[in-house]
Amino acid sequence: MAWTLPTALFFSAIALVLLVLGVAQRHWPTVARRGFLPLATTRGDRFFISLLTAALIHLGWLAVTDLPVPGASALALFAGAVIMAKG
Repeated sequence: MAWTLPTALFFSAIALVLLVLGVAQRHWPTVARRGFLPLATTRGDRFFISLLTAALIHLGWLAVTDLPVPGASALALFAGAVIMAKG
């Protein structure tokens, strides 16, 4: 894997979100809840599921279309926001 600026920004963003989730857990402990996902999830669970979903969206995008990748990123951000809010 090439350690480029976009790669560093991606992993920095993941680290920042994990830090924010940790602070949120300390101040507002999470309670497992059910949304549209078929299991009870916590904030951390939904974040992990959204990361997996983003990876699958990007892989599917690259496999099916020749369109630029930022379209997949926009779709993945939208899907992640929905999963975090309603999952």
